[in-house]
Amino acid sequence: MRVTESAEATRAVAARLAPLSRAGDVFLLVGDLGAGKTTFAQGFAAALGVEGPVTSPTFALVRQYRCGDGSPVSTLIHADVYRTGSVGEIAALGLAELVEEDAVVLVEWGDVAAPALGADALEVTLTAPDPSGAPERRTIAVRGRGAWTGRVADVFEALARPGSPPPAPVSP
Repeated sequence: MRVTESAEATRAVAARLAPLSRAGDVFLLVGDLGAGKTTFAQGFAAALGVEGPVTSPTFALVRQYRCGDGSPVSTLIHADVYRTGSVGEIAALGLAELVEEDAVVLVEWGDVAAPALGADALEVTLTAPDPSGAPERRTIAVRGRGAWTGRVADVFEALARPGSPPPAPVSP
């Protein structure tokens, strides 16, 4: 778990995870409105060499971005399933098929989409504190599902590298 104090720090955490991605990977971004899911996606995309603005695809539902040279994947698929009404609608987007083609997918509202995307995913939960406190502070927790359980040690190592935000205390 990480605690960030700014949007830039949230993007930096995402940038540490992006190089771990492989073709076919699914990242489920979970959190309430304003939790920082799109901010996280911006940092992730920048680390993959995506040029230009990365915005929430709330109305478009899915955006595809070409990744830069040296990226572990050629395409970033960024989806936002907030406006979908059912798992069937999410399945109809064809995200599972798109991600098979040397791509990685980030799904905002990933907890809603999880049943349509299979068992293998890295779940990234972003939590914003009470707005009366530190409005830019975010808690970021990661959990490997399916095949990601064997890779979660790499995730924790990436988050612990120098320059990474300090680890937050973990409750037993």
